[in-house]
Amino acid sequence: MTARIGVVTFPGTLDDRDTQRAIGIAGAEAVPLWHRDKDLKQVDAVVLPGGFSYGDYLRAGAISRFSPVMGTIVEQANAGMPVLGICNGFQVLCEAHLLPGAMLRNTGLHFVCRDQRLRVETDATAWTADYAAGQDISIPLKNIDGRYTADERTLDALEAEGRVVFRYLDVNPNGSLRDIAGISNAAGNVVGLMPHPEHAVEPLIGTGRTDGLAFFTSVLKKLVNA
Repeated sequence: MTARIGVVTFPGTLDDRDTQRAIGIAGAEAVPLWHRDKDLKQVDAVVLPGGFSYGDYLRAGAISRFSPVMGTIVEQANAGMPVLGICNGFQVLCEAHLLPGAMLRNTGLHFVCRDQRLRVETDATAWTADYAAGQDISIPLKNIDGRYTADERTLDALEAEGRVVFRYLDVNPNGSLRDIAGISNAAGNVVGLMPHPEHAVEPLIGTGRTDGLAFFTSVLKKLVNA
């Protein structure tokens, strides 16, 4: 049976189609999910893609957190369903308290768009099993509210528990504390990151590399072997 991975569309979402395509390339079935619906259509995992949900009014991800679909996603994530938040999706996961911390405006207050080198810090999550810890990858980054922040106690806990999933290499593009580009929850089924793996799954687009494809093959293997 083909694994089904839901992709949520909020008003202002930009990268839902790209994410659906990446899921299909990985070998799973992409299932569109609308933010006003509580029904997840029996999907096995969910991706919250990038964009500017609700125009980033109030605060990035703050309004989306209250969309009907998020109540079901929070419930299923707490029960173990794999959930990935990319860029704006990462912001929504923080606002929904599925991940700790918050996102602030980039240092310098400018929108950043670049190919970004990352170090994979752990392969012990549902979304990184096809990487190797310490691996150097490059995927596109595009954000204006990408500066990850948390109090020192939370940051120390993330480090101690192996929940920092990615760090920026070469340059910290947005001022994120401790160069953090992505984190996970304690169980490892929920991951959020600012760069966009869905834009690096085919050699002809994005970075010209396929470094992002392993996000989607990782969760596919987890679902198949569950």
